[in-house]
Amino acid sequence: MFRQFFGMKFNPFDKELETGMFYPSADLRELNSRLKYLLENRGIFLLVGEPGSGKTSAIRKFADSLGTTIYKLCYFSLTTLTVADFYDALAFMLGEEPQYRKIDKFRQIQKSIMNLYYDQKILPVIIIDEIHMASTAVLDDLRMLFNFKMDSANPFVLILAGQPLIRNKLALNMCLPLKQRIGLKYSMQGLTEQETVEYLKTRMQLAGTVNEIFTPESALAIHTSSQGFPRNINNLATHSLMYAAGAGKQIIDAEIVYQAGMELAL
Repeated sequence: MFRQFFGMKFNPFDKELETGMFYPSADLRELNSRLKYLLENRGIFLLVGEPGSGKTSAIRKFADSLGTTIYKLCYFSLTTLTVADFYDALAFMLGEEPQYRKIDKFRQIQKSIMNLYYDQKILPVIIIDEIHMASTAVLDDLRMLFNFKMDSANPFVLILAGQPLIRNKLALNMCLPLKQRIGLKYSMQGLTEQETVEYLKTRMQLAGTVNEIFTPESALAIHTSSQGFPRNINNLATHSLMYAAGAGKQIIDAEIVYQAGMELAL
């Protein structure tokens, strides 16, 4: 309903927006810079952020930028997988039929990674999302699985993305060897107040609006309520549009944002 009311081609705050339309925040630019360095130097990267801070969206944009001829992308969201499940999933994504015994799976995965990198000249890029959900057993196996040539080579890129809880797990004694092997880290900060204003304006323009819909005061209210996290901004902006359309108002002020926020909190 609100799309027609505001003359929008689509909901500009939908999570299915193409990655090419993402707002180039300072967070995203800095992360892209580090990921570019990672591709050139390989190794393990840790990406940390609060829920809704844009971790997965940033990873999706990065993944979309990879060419299929020189990179082998393996992505999965880790929830409560056992070590065996993790090995099976990784072997399968590398194009292998998982072996039965764990030791055979271990060798199979390492051999597949080395074959891709050294023989086919293809860099395996393995992304494990929601890594904070991983058990300490899985984290310990990661350290062993990605140890090549007595820890003297990195024929892979491994990106671990998760919520701040992962820091506590990596601080455990049994996880310290993995922590020490993480060559690069980045923590998502969220959008600044000015970036939130620009984000809202840019997204609305992408959807085809001409007039300014969100007042500066409403943008500030959205930033304050969302803490600058994109998912929260998107949810609150969408509900504000819905509330305004229902009330027949073409301009969204701070009061509408407040009312929309109250509905979201129900």
